[in-house]
Amino acid sequence: MTTGWTPHPPQPEHLPELDVPPPGRQRRWTVLLRFLLLLPQFIVVAILGIAAFFVTVIGWFAALFTGRLPVGIADFLGGYLAYETRVTASAMLLVDHYPPFSFDAQGHPVRIELRPGELNRLAVLFRLVLMIPAALLTGIVQYGLGAVCWVFWLITLVLGRMPRPVFDAVAAVVRFRMRFQAYMMMLTSAYPKRLFGDGPPEGQPLPPAPAVPSATRPLLLGTPAKALVVLMIVLGVLAWAANETVQIRQESWNDVDAAATATAPFRTS
Repeated sequence: MTTGWTPHPPQPEHLPELDVPPPGRQRRWTVLLRFLLLLPQFIVVAILGIAAFFVTVIGWFAALFTGRLPVGIADFLGGYLAYETRVTASAMLLVDHYPPFSFDAQGHPVRIELRPGELNRLAVLFRLVLMIPAALLTGIVQYGLGAVCWVFWLITLVLGRMPRPVFDAVAAVVRFRMRFQAYMMMLTSAYPKRLFGDGPPEGQPLPPAPAVPSATRPLLLGTPAKALVVLMIVLGVLAWAANETVQIRQESWNDVDAAATATAPFRTS
């Protein structure tokens, strides 16, 4: 699939692909008001996300018995993932194109490609366990991106475009997140990988580029972009640790308050 969702016949394991055009000029007023402009999109994504959760649960049972997602379920989940990825790409300033309220967005520059195939029933059965490492890494890099996204926003606002190293690093995080979601939804049997970009396998050339202009297929990260991804991982770990520490301290204070209340003398007038 490219824009939205197109059923494919059974294929070998295929890692989902993300196509985003090279970074170009962006209108500063849309950069300044990006999150406000996307507020209706966030609401729709949240509502559809609830539906996607229940559809994924149903799909899990179906895939466990049949070894693949039913076409209707794959259609909905694939369309939702394409739509959610377009909204995320716009929010992260990868493109200056407002995403349409549609699963099938013909002509939109952000595209994903999914080629669903047969699923290993054992991998489906233990999907929740298998996806824990990828879920942790996805959460960490999202924490890290959240910590520095305001810096990227300010740079893009001032320059009127996103510098290529920043673009590549953000695109790497968005692509890895999309691949994790596709694996979680059983739209692919391929485990999410290549957070630090693509590289040709030893002795083999890179796969051919898509027909539409794409800066992310292949996604080749230079040293500055890789350094930004490492920075996001470090900041994500620190943010996660700080959040856990705050929660533990809050629970401790709540326990102390509860104990003090329970042992306080009861007075009557």
